[in-house]
Parts: sequence; structure tokens; C-alpha cells
Amino acid sequence: MNILILSEAFPPETKSASTLFFELAESLVQRGHQVSVITRMPRYNVAAGTDLKSLPARENISGIDVYRFSTPPLARNIPIIRGFEHFLLGIIFFFGGLRINKFDVILVYSPPLPLGISGYWLGKIRKKPVLVNIQDLYPQTVIDLGLLKNRLLIKVSRMMESFIYRKSNFLTVHSDGNKEYVVNHGANRETTAVLHNWVDTDLIKPGNKANDFSQKYGLKDKFIVSFAGVMGFAQGLDVVISAANILRDKSDIQFVLVGDGIKKQELEHQAKSLGLKNVLFVDTQPRSVYPQILHASDICLVTLRKDLATPVVPGKLLSIMAAGRPVITSLPLEGDTPKIIKDFNCGICVEPDNPQDLAKAIIKLYNDRSLCEEMGKNGRKGAEQAFSRNVSVSKYEEIMNSLTGRSQHGS
Repeated sequence: MNILILSEAFPPETKSASTLFFELAESLVQRGHQVSVITRMPRYNVAAGTDLKSLPARENISGIDVYRFSTPPLARNIPIIRGFEHFLLGIIFFFGGLRINKFDVILVYSPPLPLGISGYWLGKIRKKPVLVNIQDLYPQTVIDLGLLKNRLLIKVSRMMESFIYRKSNFLTVHSDGNKEYVVNHGANRETTAVLHNWVDTDLIKPGNKANDFSQKYGLKDKFIVSFAGVMGFAQGLDVVISAANILRDKSDIQFVLVGDGIKKQELEHQAKSLGLKNVLFVDTQPRSVYPQILHASDICLVTLRKDLATPVVPGKLLSIMAAGRPVITSLPLEGDTPKIIKDFNCGICVEPDNPQDLAKAIIKLYNDRSLCEEMGKNGRKGAEQAFSRNVSVSKYEEIMNSLTGRSQHGS
């Protein structure tokens, strides 16, 4: 089968969306399929030292044909401008897709919403089915965060969302809560499936705290509380800085924030203005270093702002579980993430935007290392049992075979 993927993020970007769809594409190639990916030239969330100027517009990565298209450099911290950039991206990806000579099915990563529209029209013109993977519930997410307030833009975004839900041949979402949301907003329940995001448990597995990363940053003799990922509006990482301030007298507890994002400079300024010596910021690291970051940690954090009411399971949760480290979440307690943590007893959930509760949870695990170890082991078991890469890829393959009229072993 020839598969065309539209995804805003792809390596060398290191964000979870990039890793997820690279692993999916790689697995599909290993199963004998031909995969082409249309993506953008990366500008953010790349490892320090990455030479983006020499990055080719077309290359083959692990058997995947990757086509990269440039977009104008616009201000990413202004939502309306970022929305315009996504609109341009949809147009560029549409014409890029027309250049691909042969494909049997289109797989779209959404958001941004305009990619779903591009996928639909590509499918319409080429008479091919379209499968859209809904990872974040836009525009509701940015409405909840207060980032989208213009009534006209909200109306246009709602129209695009409804169009994608109604017109796509099939939708996949990563949690039960997400499925109920999209069905309630126009999707057909019969052509919407829950496919959990996955983690490569062969790539990310438990490891020693003492490694090159911990040695480089002098972390091996400290109790490490880490966050690794995008530092944006949704993550609400102010709560981590506030918790670090509460625990500033615990000299052997070190907070380590790894990554990049539009809020990073503000967070660095907060930590500096408070005179916090227990907070370390580290630039985005190569994908190969990510397991070392988890291994160097005693606790890993997953945070979201309290006004983010839509159900979500951050991709980093599964990596933390696979690495055998306990997780503390600071996010809405009614969503799908706390249910996973409760089901596998792999961490502690606290109310979002509550630094006192976050600090208490950290101290609880700091004082009970055996509980730390137990929760980490539970997370690893859960990752192996419920979030296997092979299981999810097989489900994607089954759906695409069905859409194209192929047998399970067709190509």
C-alpha cells in the first residue's frame, strides 16, 4: 500500500507529535508499505546544534520519503498570526500532495485543522480515502486557554472542525473522552476509533540514574524532578517554578526543565527573579538523549493548565511509564490521564495550578523511595501491557486496509 502522511511535525523536531508519526511511518515501512510524508521545514523544538540550513527539502529517512516545505517566519507567540501560518501550511501541503504521483490512502495528523481540509480535497481530487488522527481538540483547547477569543475566528474554526469530523472517511482519537467529544461535535461513531498513542518499549526502558546526561549537568547526587517537552501556554509550567520556590530549602531536590517553547524565556525570568538555584533549564536534546533524561530523573512531571477542560493524554506520560519512573501530574482531575495513572498506580495526581499540592506530592515521594520504585515498576508494566507500538500500528494498518479494500496482508 502507498500511504501519504500530512504532518506539521517530523524529525529532526523532537516534540511528541514528531516522534509518534515517525515511529508509525517507520513501522509501516517495515511492514512492506511505501510511505511518503509531507511536513514543514522545522524551526522549533530541535536539538541544540542542529544545522537546519543544510536540511534537505527531500530525503529518505529509514525508508520514508520525506518532503519538507518552507513557510514564512512569523511570530509564533501571537495566536492569530499562528492561525494564519496554519492556514498557509494547509495550502502549501495541498499543492505538495498534488506532486506525489501515487498513493492509496491519506493519513493526516490534526491539528492544525487546515491539514484536515487539505487531506479531504487531496482525497477528493485523487479519489482516495482520508484517515484523520485527532490528537488535540481544536479549537476547544485554545478557547479553554483563552488564546482564541475572536468570535469570527472561533466560528471559522468550528466550521473547519465540523467539516473534518463529518467528511473524513475515518477518524482516530487517543482516548475514550476524545471519542465522545468528536462524536458530540459531528463525527460518526461507527467510523471513529480509539487508538491509544504508544511508546516504543524497546527504545525506552528502565535505566541507570548515572548516565552521560546526569553527569554532564551534575545531577547524579541530587533528587531530580524533571519536565521534558514543549514549554507552551497549555503546559502551565508556572506551577513548577512556584513549587520549586516552596522547596527551595531542600538543597538536594533539583528541578530540571528540558526543552523549548514560547513560555521558556518567561519561566527562566521567573526562576531568576526568585533567585532559585534549584531550577535548571536545559535546551532541547536529541531524541537519542531523551531516555537518559528520564533515567536521570527520580520523578517526572506532566502539567496542563486548569482551564484546559478537553480530555487529553500527553504523549510524554507513556514515555515516563516505559522508563520506569513515577509521574506526578498537575492537570484537570476529570480527564483521561488521571484514569490511566489510577488504573496502573504509577504516580500521583494533584489539582492543576496548585503549587502547594505539587510540592507536597514531590515531598511524599522524596521521603518514600520504595514507593517511587514501586510506582515506576507499575508504570513500566502498564506501558508494556496497554501502550505497545506494534498493537497500535496493527490497528492503523487494519483501518487503512479496510479503507482501501485490501486484505489484512495486502500491500
